[in-house]
Amino acid sequence: MQEEAPYINTWCKTVEKSLDWGKSSSWSDHDFEKLGELIFQKTGTLLSITTLKRIWGRVKYNSSPTTATLNTMARFAGSEDWRTYKKNIQTNQKSDSLPVTQVGVKQKKHDIAKLAVALVIAALGFLAAWNASPKKTVKPNLNGVVKFSSRKVTDGLPNSVVFDYDASALNIDSVTLQQTWDPSRVEKLATGGRQHTSIYYYPGYFTAKLIANGQIKKESPVFIKTHGWMGIIRRNNNPIYLADKDIHQPGGMGLDSKTLALKLSSPVFNDQWLSFYNVGEFNGLEGGNFTLETTLRNTSRVDESSCRKIILYILGKQNAIIIPLADKGCISDLDIYTSSDWVSGKDHDLSAFGCDFGSFQKLKCEVRNMKLSVYLNNKLIFTKPITQTITQIAGICIAFEGSGEIKNIKLGNSDKVVLDDQFAD
Repeated sequence: MQEEAPYINTWCKTVEKSLDWGKSSSWSDHDFEKLGELIFQKTGTLLSITTLKRIWGRVKYNSSPTTATLNTMARFAGSEDWRTYKKNIQTNQKSDSLPVTQVGVKQKKHDIAKLAVALVIAALGFLAAWNASPKKTVKPNLNGVVKFSSRKVTDGLPNSVVFDYDASALNIDSVTLQQTWDPSRVEKLATGGRQHTSIYYYPGYFTAKLIANGQIKKESPVFIKTHGWMGIIRRNNNPIYLADKDIHQPGGMGLDSKTLALKLSSPVFNDQWLSFYNVGEFNGLEGGNFTLETTLRNTSRVDESSCRKIILYILGKQNAIIIPLADKGCISDLDIYTSSDWVSGKDHDLSAFGCDFGSFQKLKCEVRNMKLSVYLNNKLIFTKPITQTITQIAGICIAFEGSGEIKNIKLGNSDKVVLDDQFAD
């Protein structure tokens, strides 16, 4: 823990500065939950509230975060992994502490003295001009009419989105464009401008917001859809998009270990995520009344992927449901998101989510009467009331840590079936 502590501390300070949510000592569980969503949106990996509070020292914990957690933190900061992140920090520190010769110091002092005199003269001249000219102040008009809309330039991925806006009536210098809660996707825009563009590398339903002085003035949905199922190996802003011929296997939809190793140039898949997306309109199916069933397995060997995790994401237009599976020895690292609460394997017994991936697993997720229920191999393993739904279902993502295979998937309710795919021959 001591070896990694300085780098973890640097990471925390960088995140705090980017988020600008105030001192982390005053952050609530909701703030940590929101940060967990940000990290998931950017990296595809979940860090629970408990894990994040341990990283910030809000919960006493003597051990260092796991390698997988550190790598996720690094990817959130824009590095490939934790080793690269530390190397970048060390490089920056070295460049900031280059030695200065004694002659250089004397010359520098002389230059500073001349610069100080020049600055004083310039400042006095500026103040004289300021006092001589009339002062004009423009009062902000936060009730002014704002226009804000978005449009995609293509139907595929990656996809550039053009944001058209007009915030000139507000009489302020700038507004903020917030694309989800990801701090790397928050940008200041001049109110005199009219357009801004951004690239989306992954499918999903996003709500872009135009914000002025902390107030949301306008929202615009950005819906990046897929044409049926799409396979993606997640690598931050360098994803690998898989061809249809790669993911349609004789036994189902998936990718075998040999092909994945070639794509990654590595035979080890720890913290490498193979994801299958189906994002679009599902005939208005509501996230408060649905059943999803799928048969799947992680096909990696233990020497390829230590925990062989699977994560099912049910994406809504407002939120998501997240259900994980893993080898039995790794259930401590699992996190469930019910659409309203996180449930961590660090302080809950999630051993029922441990699997023997030697055979296919039948996973079922159901929401009815504001209650989430999860079944594994026809056995109820988890149930919990929810306080909010994901609203309309906008997509499904099944992610494997390593190689994986999906035999079938079905989505609907008692009134209709909106998806029924049988992949196995």
